[in-house]
Amino acid sequence: QVQLVESGGGLVQAGGSLRLSCAASGSIFSLISLNVMGWYRQAPGKQRELVASISNGGTTTYADSVKGRFTISRDNAKKTVYLQMNSLNAEDTAVYYCHSSVLWGQGTQVTVSS
Repeated sequence: QVQLVESGGGLVQAGGSLRLSCAASGSIFSLISLNVMGWYRQAPGKQRELVASISNGGTTTYADSVKGRFTISRDNAKKTVYLQMNSLNAEDTAVYYCHSSVLWGQGTQVTVSS
């Protein structure tokens, strides 16, 4: 059984940065076995939305709202996916979730104070 565990959330001032990590654990040797990895977020009263995704080959996609500010990356050997978030603003406040295939992490809260 494979689990995804997020970390790195917290409270940050507008304009600041955070780096989220998503570590896969359990019956998985390498992240290569999970093809597309993604970060989603859900703000209060809103639907969960895709923030960024990355394939095994390194192809990335980003929501328009985060392009140029967020960067997704992965380290297959470390079984970890990262989301570097810069120039954060209040609209980025949400619970951020790691996802792959049918797997979801428990989420990590990101709060941006203005």
